[in-house]
Amino acid sequence: MSGGLLVAGTTSDAGKSVVTAGICRWLVRRGVKVAPFKAQNMSLNSFVTREGAEIGRAQAMQAQAARVEPTALMNPVLLKPGSDRSSQVVLMGKPVGEMSARGYHGGRQEALLGTVTDCLEQLRSTYDAVICEGAGSPAEINLRRTDIVNMGIARAARFPVLVVGDIDRGGVFASFFGTTALLSGEDQSLVAGYLVNKFRGDVSLLEPGLDMLYGLTGRRTYGVLPYAHGLGIDEEDGLRVSLRGAVRESVVAPPHGEDVLRVAVCAVPLMSNFTDVDALAAEPGVVVRFVDRAEELADADLVIVPGTRGTVKALAWLRERGLADALVRRAAEGRPVLGICGGFQVLGERIEDEVESRAGVVDGLGVLPVRIRFDRDKTLARPVGSALGEPVEGYEIHHGVADVRGGEPFLDGCRVGAVWGTHWHGSLESDAFRRRFLVEVARAAGRRFVPAPDTSFGVLREEQLDRLGDLVEEHADTDALWGLIEGGAPAGLPFVPPGAPSVPGDVGAGGPESRGAAPDPAPQSPEGLDFAGPADATPQGLEIGRPETQGKAPRPQGPDGADVHVDEEAL
Repeated sequence: MSGGLLVAGTTSDAGKSVVTAGICRWLVRRGVKVAPFKAQNMSLNSFVTREGAEIGRAQAMQAQAARVEPTALMNPVLLKPGSDRSSQVVLMGKPVGEMSARGYHGGRQEALLGTVTDCLEQLRSTYDAVICEGAGSPAEINLRRTDIVNMGIARAARFPVLVVGDIDRGGVFASFFGTTALLSGEDQSLVAGYLVNKFRGDVSLLEPGLDMLYGLTGRRTYGVLPYAHGLGIDEEDGLRVSLRGAVRESVVAPPHGEDVLRVAVCAVPLMSNFTDVDALAAEPGVVVRFVDRAEELADADLVIVPGTRGTVKALAWLRERGLADALVRRAAEGRPVLGICGGFQVLGERIEDEVESRAGVVDGLGVLPVRIRFDRDKTLARPVGSALGEPVEGYEIHHGVADVRGGEPFLDGCRVGAVWGTHWHGSLESDAFRRRFLVEVARAAGRRFVPAPDTSFGVLREEQLDRLGDLVEEHADTDALWGLIEGGAPAGLPFVPPGAPSVPGDVGAGGPESRGAAPDPAPQSPEGLDFAGPADATPQGLEIGRPETQGKAPRPQGPDGADVHVDEEAL
């Protein structure tokens, strides 16, 4: 078996995703064949692999950092929130039903541990190293007994754990200490040390605190990563900006033409794949903002209605805030609007939904001649085509089936005047198509905007991933990190009291070796796993016990041409 590491965090959004990506890029640059892994992910930002499996977008980004093809093995369980209390469960890349948080943690999550550990074993049999990302915090003491993504997977694989803390939020020393002190003795024995993220200033001023932390915990800090502006890396489980903030923290470059182009993205509820607009934000002279008020559309040259996990809910939200009327007025005035996936569905004439919201027939905004019917089967695809005379690639993730009844063809949707609609995510990452689309938008908006002729979104993304690798290589003790990956957690790490709280029914709870310890995470059969919702929400005959029963697609090829066995969170 190969070596590995679990990157945990003191909180959600501590930087686990980008640190994992940075470690992957650092390793692959030194010739290590590495793969990312996240056992369970909660995210509305997802991606479709070449074999048609849906996984978290962050794991696809990490696979790119590792220079390997993303597969379902890298994220076997994906939870896609549909409300505050329930999520769609995607297992091995395919949806298997809806489940409440209470139901998921009431035993169903534990039943997936066998699937998760088998996926990790397959990756370990193929790669030199596997870098795992945790979820939330490993010290969620209310969820530890059913954990399959933090210490549960670390103990199953005997992986050392590196805890990442965001010092920009403050309280990082208390967070490191408290995270460690709330774990059982068995779990603590795998916590090798810490990594400080987003530090601003003189590192020498931090060193006395790091020394004191070592004295308190017996664990070293493996690096202090500086705050890096404008990374533009795919996020996992939430907006990296406020709803009315700019997409990027810094201007990429001045406009190539005389005018800038202003893009307003409606921040609809349950917004999914908002990374679609990153390629626009990478264009010199394009300013992208998320908005939630009708008056903010007035000076926008292009308004985007993005994807959403709740199309009917998003439609009601647009109407409540006056954004729906503003969009209809824009369409009538010939001002540009782009609807993507759920946003495309909203712009149509009618939505028939007995699956997602079960609202029945609902009138859309009526600016595109399209009728939508929700199907229980989810479309997961990687389409390739052309539009506006340029080649385009994208990916599809939707239950809605579009019946296009007019307009000009546009990808799988249509165009009427200056209103475009498509189910395709990621189309704007196709450079020539994006430039042509922006020319059309600028003409309709009356702007003297000219796209830069040489902007390559793929090149920019590679540069950002290299920046992550540089951060790890220059600001972390890479020799020590490699020692963890290859050899595991150091022996003799001290117990930090008090340890995990005792749970009624625990055997031997109370001492440092077993205080509040969860049961040994041996693989368990997922038989009997059931999901909330209609009886037919779970496909008939679905086998979810082991990943090898899932993959029917051809195996992707590794960088050396050999077959590989691969296809921001806990509730």
